[in-house]
Amino acid sequence: MIIVSPEMWRAVDVFKVVEVVFAGVRREEDEHWRTRRSGARTVRDEYDGQNAELADLRERLRGAMVRRRLNQTELAGLAGLGRTTVSEALSPTKPAPSRQTLTALASALQLPQTEQKKLLELLWSTADGTEGEVRSGPGRPIGEWDPHDLEVHPAGSGDTVAGPGRSAARVLSGYVRREHDRVLAGLVEDAAAGRSGAVVMVGSSSTGKTRACWEAVQPLAEQGWRLWHPFDPTRAQDALEDLHRVSPRTVVWLNEAQHYLGDRAAGERIAAAVHQLLTAGERGPVLVLGTLWPEYAAQYTALPALGDGDPHSRVRELLAGRLLTVPETFEAPALAAAAALAAGGDRLLADALRRAGAGGRVTQDLAGAPELLNRYRHATPAAAAVLEAAMDARRLGVGLHLPQAFLTDAAADYLTDDWAEQAFAELAALVHGKQAPYAAPPPAPSGALPPRPRLLAHRPRHPRSRSSGSPTTSKSTAAPAATTSARPHRSGTPPTPTSPTPTTSSTSPTRQKSATACNGPTRSATGPPTTEAPTPWHAWP
Repeated sequence: MIIVSPEMWRAVDVFKVVEVVFAGVRREEDEHWRTRRSGARTVRDEYDGQNAELADLRERLRGAMVRRRLNQTELAGLAGLGRTTVSEALSPTKPAPSRQTLTALASALQLPQTEQKKLLELLWSTADGTEGEVRSGPGRPIGEWDPHDLEVHPAGSGDTVAGPGRSAARVLSGYVRREHDRVLAGLVEDAAAGRSGAVVMVGSSSTGKTRACWEAVQPLAEQGWRLWHPFDPTRAQDALEDLHRVSPRTVVWLNEAQHYLGDRAAGERIAAAVHQLLTAGERGPVLVLGTLWPEYAAQYTALPALGDGDPHSRVRELLAGRLLTVPETFEAPALAAAAALAAGGDRLLADALRRAGAGGRVTQDLAGAPELLNRYRHATPAAAAVLEAAMDARRLGVGLHLPQAFLTDAAADYLTDDWAEQAFAELAALVHGKQAPYAAPPPAPSGALPPRPRLLAHRPRHPRSRSSGSPTTSKSTAAPAATTSARPHRSGTPPTPTSPTPTTSSTSPTRQKSATACNGPTRSATGPPTTEAPTPWHAWP
């Protein structure tokens, strides 16, 4: 018989208590890991319960660690990361890992490309990780932007394309891809694959730089990328203040980049911030797109003279290897592609091709045409009088080259004031593509006849209606007497008309306009007496 003392009974009680406690702890731990592996939300794992994507990401990493039979210390060594960084990346109570950390872990775990891509997608979509940064960062989804708000020029005027069910405001023609578009497409593909990049399109006004950038980023819109156009309160100030907030999968839109990089106070700092954005792996992928005129590109990339200051050193470094030239004209393949679009019903391209001819300056015509029409519609009375006199003369059979003396004389019936100098100065101001409704002639050599200014070829298609907002094409609007009587003469001096009705060719009945059939007061232009017979209208130069 075994006799158990009271001390032994007390020891047995202690052992039972300890066993019960450990059993409870084991059950609690087993329950925790079962719920974690099943993906259920527990109170202690509240962080993952709020971020399903982040929980999925971490479970995938842990699963890969189990398959490779690695602990956190071993994984940190293979990934080249600190033990704390790996622990925080896997911890449900810590923020999402950075893209750089996640890429290093996936590489160390030898995950296939499809799995690495899935991990990045989970990181981008997590509410507390990258997507949260995107929400607070500058910009908005590409699909929410109107291209004209990004300074893409409208192509053509509202009256050209308005119709039932169609808006007459700000339209775009079909797009013709050229060699620089293929280079841009490669950069966009790199960005979509996770590699940051930048390019600055260099070309003269209205060569299609901004439109090319807009067309290039459309594949990124389908992937949920954002676009940020620094603009308010000024371009440079907005860029300088918020470049550090740009988050992954953002297009930084620096159209007219001279406003950013050429700013005296902030240009160098903006260039440095863009460089840091492009080279900091954890902030990518991002795509920086800019445009510049050639003169600005030359200014920013030129080396300073010895002993001079270097105001653009950081800008020059940023632009090195990142300039892409946009040609002035369409080459033969592009013209053929544009013609195909025109034949398919693109009226804007059809009109631009007709006006541009073999010169190939299609984009300049598309961008310049609506601005030229706006210049006419909103012109001062003096400038409008010159254009209306020129248009009436063109309708009556005159060529494009009109003497300034003729326009000065003819336009008087459209006005009552002293106006000539103001009108010619206004009409010579340039619009998109460095075009103007009126091209002043160069100085004439000594003893030679004065050269004639030139009326832009685009104007005669829209004769004589400003107030309606839509130029008419009717030929019934008669020209004032001064336009018919002060017609250009080879000598540069308008002859005195011998009859109120100009001589016309038999094949041009629409040119037979009465010298007095006009709206408003008229007067005949005066000139020196001459015995020379009036030149027939069809023979005018």
